[in-house]
Amino acid sequence: MSDDEDAIERFLLDFPEGIRHQAHVLRSLVRRTRPASIERIRPGWRLIGYDLPVGKRGRYFAYIAPELEHVHLGFEYGTLMSDPDELLHGAHLGLKKVRYLTYLPGDAIPSQAVLRLVNEGAEIAAMTTSERVARLHERRLT
Repeated sequence: MSDDEDAIERFLLDFPEGIRHQAHVLRSLVRRTRPASIERIRPGWRLIGYDLPVGKRGRYFAYIAPELEHVHLGFEYGTLMSDPDELLHGAHLGLKKVRYLTYLPGDAIPSQAVLRLVNEGAEIAAMTTSERVARLHERRLT
């Protein structure tokens, strides 16, 4: 177990077993989709963050945020993602960029949909700022 893996396991011990289980399922899906991503605890935000190895510092693209009653899988540029199944939440909160999925203990996690969203979230995060702006304008036109 790496130092990062050990830190993540210690972080998750603060949550009920059902939340830890869901977090582990989501972690495995993110790592399966983007194995080169860098996974680390963001203690100030109380979440597990994922960075793509893009540029000198990497680019933040996703997170897993466990809470006592549920766990979120969020995407930094979620507003630019397609969501034909309307799985992503956050628009009702007025969030300008982030969108997320939420799972309770025992909820079925739709693996294929999550894999698709993780992949798209990473692809958008890897874009240049001008490419993301163009995507935003394109989405507003449709």
